[in-house]
Amino acid sequence: MHSRSRISIGFQQATLAIFIACAAVGAYAQTAESSASLKATFDAAWARQPEFQALAGRRDVVQANRRAASAWTPEAPALELTHKTDRLTRNDGSREFEVGIAVPLWLPGERRSSGALVDAESAAVESRAEAARLRLAATVREAWWNCQRARNSVDMAHAQLENARLIARDVARRTRAGDLARADQHQADGAVAAAEAGAAQAEAERITALQQLKALTGSTSAVEPAPPDFRAEAEPSGSELAVHPALVELQDRAKVAERTAALAATRSRANPELTLATTRDRGGAGERYGHTVSVGIRIPLGAGPRYDSRIAAARADALEAQVQLELDQARLQSDRETAVARVGAARSQVVAAERRAILARETRGFFDKSFRLGESDLPTRLRIENEANEAERQSARARIELAAAISLWRQALGLLPQ
Repeated sequence: MHSRSRISIGFQQATLAIFIACAAVGAYAQTAESSASLKATFDAAWARQPEFQALAGRRDVVQANRRAASAWTPEAPALELTHKTDRLTRNDGSREFEVGIAVPLWLPGERRSSGALVDAESAAVESRAEAARLRLAATVREAWWNCQRARNSVDMAHAQLENARLIARDVARRTRAGDLARADQHQADGAVAAAEAGAAQAEAERITALQQLKALTGSTSAVEPAPPDFRAEAEPSGSELAVHPALVELQDRAKVAERTAALAATRSRANPELTLATTRDRGGAGERYGHTVSVGIRIPLGAGPRYDSRIAAARADALEAQVQLELDQARLQSDRETAVARVGAARSQVVAAERRAILARETRGFFDKSFRLGESDLPTRLRIENEANEAERQSARARIELAAAISLWRQALGLLPQ
């Protein structure tokens, strides 16, 4: 009878183990299909940014300005038509028809300054996009590592729950055998309930972090980050160091403002116009029409206060960009030094946390054996288990924080997710 019962229980446990293993394989496969690397997540987020979607249009604007700067005239020519008659007065048959064309002319240095401004605008469009990409990278990195932290918390919570259930099953077996009191059973079941609550809370936090990441990528399907290998981004090397995109953007903005001021300086007046016209007229009825050709030039006078206003505005923009560039250079240097210090501190924390985790695992093994032999009580066993779980959690969290610190270091250097 007891043999059949043991066989039945063993069969049920084996069936349950197979079911759990299949579910685990299915969950792993689903995660593998839906997981995403940091770079893939960043690319998906960038594809839906307004700066990316407007980039092609801004490039078209620059190309149109380039064609305008290389044209023969600053503006399109104008056609002039004139008709004179005395029909409403004396009506002696006097008629005059004039057809002419007015061609605007470049001011001295205006065409060269316009081309230089277009070159600066072209560089500014690209640097503006790169700076926007870097700003987005900071947001994506933060959300991505929050997901990694939340996922690690879920893994640790489930591991703690599994260990609590193992202890509770052992306590239940020994309680039925009379080795432990029912109070011990209640205490073990309470530990299981606490672990279940912790696992549920960790899962809720993981879902919240995942939703924040989904808001960046715009994906309606699962976009959970890949399981942490703590090497999402390599440490920056000397070959990767370059000018920070934020500084390049400010430099290009200052250059655009300077060249705008230079162009405004050449436009001290409106563009002159060359006029070429032909006239066909007669003095009265019965006379033959005569033909004349006229050539003229129209030279506007100075622009006055409007010219001064354009110059002052352009110079103010250039000064603002230059001062902002100096401030950002100091700020970014401070950010880099802070990032390096953070990475060093994170490395020290990993070493300490790993050592604590190793000691906690060994201590848990000692007390687990001692508890099974009846040499230690349940409260001590539960305390040691909690300490071991906390050490494991701290170790995993420290490795994630080191990887996140390296990611922030790359961000401070102006490097995009790799």
